Amino acid sequence: MLPNLARWVTAPIALALAMIGMMATPSGAITGNFVPDFEHEYVGLIVFYDQDGEFVQRCTGSLISPTVFLTAGHCVTIDDATGELASSARIYFEQDAGADYDPETDTPASSGYPYTGGVTARTFYAFDYQGITVPATTNDVGLAILDAPLALDSYGSLAAPGTLEEYGTGPRARVTVSGYGVTYVNGNPAATESYRSRLMANTWIIGTRGVANGINVQLSSAPGRGGGGTCFGDSGGPTLLYGTDTIVAVTSFGMSRNVCGGTEFNFRVDTAAVQQWMQSVLTEEQWNEINVVQL
Repeated sequence: MLPNLARWVTAPIALALAMIGMMATPSGAITGNFVPDFEHEYVGLIVFYDQDGEFVQRCTGSLISPTVFLTAGHCVTIDDATGELASSARIYFEQDAGADYDPETDTPASSGYPYTGGVTARTFYAFDYQGITVPATTNDVGLAILDAPLALDSYGSLAAPGTLEEYGTGPRARVTVSGYGVTYVNGNPAATESYRSRLMANTWIIGTRGVANGINVQLSSAPGRGGGGTCFGDSGGPTLLYGTDTIVAVTSFGMSRNVCGGTEFNFRVDTAAVQQWMQSVLTEEQWNEINVVQL
C-alpha cells in the first residue's frame, strides 16, 4: 500500500465494483473547476492508523462541534470484512496540510503530516457500515471524537431531517463539495494529481434518492458541464448547501466510466435515522454542541 494515498487508490481490484457497465468506487478528491478552499476552516484532512501505529488511509471530514468530527463510515473502518475501526487518527486543518511533504522519501510536511502534528482522535463510530457493495446498501457515515476540544471560529452544521426534500433538484439546487486528495482534471487520467490541500467546487443535485438504501443524494460531478465533483481522497468530506455551512451529506462513492466523473452518491445526514444514531453514540453534551439547521 502506498503511504500517501487512500486505500481506494491502491487496491482498485479489490474495491472497485462494477455496476451496470459502470464503476462504483469510494470517493476521494475534488475534480474539475476547483479552487483552493480557504472558506471552510472546519473541513480537515484525517489520517488513520492501525493498532501498531501504521498509516492505513486518509480521508476528509468536518468538525461539527469542538470535539465531533463527521466523516464517512468507510473512512473510520479499516477492514470491511471484520468491521474493525481505526485505532487512532490525526486531523489537519491547514488549507495546504502537505505543502512540503515528500512522497518519494516519506519526509513529513511542516504540518507534521502524516505522522505528527494535527489534533488526535482515538474514539470512532460507524453507522452500521458494512462495506461498499453492489447494489450499494451501506450506511456510510462515521464519527471521530477528538481527544481534546478544538476551538475554531466556525463549525459545520447539520441539516435538519428532510432538508433535501424541500431544497429540491436541478441547476438551482446548488451545493459545494470540499476535500483533500486526488484531482482527476476534467476526466483526464493523465492529469491525475495527488494533493493534500483543501479544495472546493460547486455542483448541483440531480436526485435526492440514490441506490444506497434510497438515501444517497446524487450529485453531478461532470466537470465538462461547468461543475466540480469528487475523486479519490475526498471521502467523508461535506456536501454543503450553497453559500452556507450546512452539511446535507458526506462524500461516499461515485459511479462513472471515468471513475472521477459522472454521478456521485453522497450519503445523506439530513435523515432522522442518522441523527438518532448520532444521539445514541454521543454524550448529551456532545450532541447539544452540534448545530442543527432548519432550511
